[in-house]
Amino acid sequence: MAAATLEKVNWKYGTEDVRGKSVIITGGTTGIGRAIGLLLAAHGAKVLVFGRNQKDLDDALNDIRSVAADGGEVHGLTADTSKQEDIERVFREADSVLGGVDILVNNAALAAQGVTDMDYADFEYVVRTNVVGYMACAKQALQRMMAKGRGHIVCVGSMSADVKDKGSDVYVATKTAIAGFCDSLRKQVNEKGVKVTLVEPGKVGTNLSGDDPDIQKQEQEIAEEKMLTSEDIAECVFYCVTQPWRCEIVNVEIRPHKQII
Repeated sequence: MAAATLEKVNWKYGTEDVRGKSVIITGGTTGIGRAIGLLLAAHGAKVLVFGRNQKDLDDALNDIRSVAADGGEVHGLTADTSKQEDIERVFREADSVLGGVDILVNNAALAAQGVTDMDYADFEYVVRTNVVGYMACAKQALQRMMAKGRGHIVCVGSMSADVKDKGSDVYVATKTAIAGFCDSLRKQVNEKGVKVTLVEPGKVGTNLSGDDPDIQKQEQEIAEEKMLTSEDIAECVFYCVTQPWRCEIVNVEIRPHKQII
């Protein structure tokens, strides 16, 4: 009965194909960004990832290239999103090897504590990375996307923007800024053919959790449904960028089933 009923549903639900699309992933050498690169390349996208560390970049490129589908491409370089000259270099590279950018995934971000626990130079660097870097990459992408009347910017934010835990006010401030930035930017560029999506994860088991994360503890929390994996966020981003063009996923909050706010 159920199968027969399903056969009567003749929806023509054509999703967007990422095959051959040019994708830039900031912070694409580790954690969430790396998982996104793996998934999009496996579906035939032309991917450019970058991060600050050469070893992480080399490891990521090896992994992503090993799963890239026929027709897909994988490129990478080291760069720091807190530096204007690095961002401009990344997008020049994208023009050269990808022919521009169809999808930008703004993901590079640093964990942070509160202003009372950090020196000025340290929290300034976090703000430049987590906020200014997102804005600067979006500006570069938009120059290219609006020229052709089509594009998609995905910003990986955080539930911290809503939860606002104590002791992490610098990080909370940056993620709250990104939420506001995405909401306003979407209203500005929507008529130019550019989509803007904000994905706000809850607790995720990635190296963002610390310089030397307790892997066993993370695995236990994942098993207890108190923590997500990087792959969970990658699947969410993939869903957002493959919906029919008439659909715009504006904001997604994705949290572990048993994460208590």
